[in-house]
Amino acid sequence: MIAYRKLVSMKSDGSENDIESDIERSLKQLQQVNSQMQTWVSSGGSEVLSHTLTRHMEILQDLTQEFYRLRSSLRVKQQHASLLDLRDFDRAKFDVEEAGDSADQALLREQAAISRNSGQVDNVISQAQATLGALMSQRSTFGGITTKISNVSSRLPTVNHILASIRRKKSMDTIILSLVASVCAFLIFIYWLSK
Repeated sequence: MIAYRKLVSMKSDGSENDIESDIERSLKQLQQVNSQMQTWVSSGGSEVLSHTLTRHMEILQDLTQEFYRLRSSLRVKQQHASLLDLRDFDRAKFDVEEAGDSADQALLREQAAISRNSGQVDNVISQAQATLGALMSQRSTFGGITTKISNVSSRLPTVNHILASIRRKKSMDTIILSLVASVCAFLIFIYWLSK
């Protein structure tokens, strides 16, 4: 990860794909180790192993987020560099346009447009992948929080009572909000009919 961070901060030399694949492979291995630890903990492992698993899952989440952040930063730098190359290409195309005929001009314009669109599509795809990774990590975090809350509520009856009152309050808020929305919709409908 440190080598990849240095690569992102410096100018790209084409070795980022090898480092990215190594990091992805390492993250998958760590995910597999965490899965194995999860099965051990769920089959009656010790409390120490449970805390170790929690820490390993947090480390995996942090590393994954850092990797996706660095990778998207590298993609942005690469796209910026390719756009600069396209500007140079557009300047060269402008020089050719002055001397060339219209068929060559049209082909050069089309090629430049395709190159720009391809770069934009790559950027959108990398952003979508980064978003997917962030959403997956949030999903695992929230799943872990729900499990921890249910464990605490089963162990402590007072906490369970507080959680039940929170659920009741939430359901009351939902009912009140739906009633207000219904009354507003009804009044708007009456107003619309009276026009």
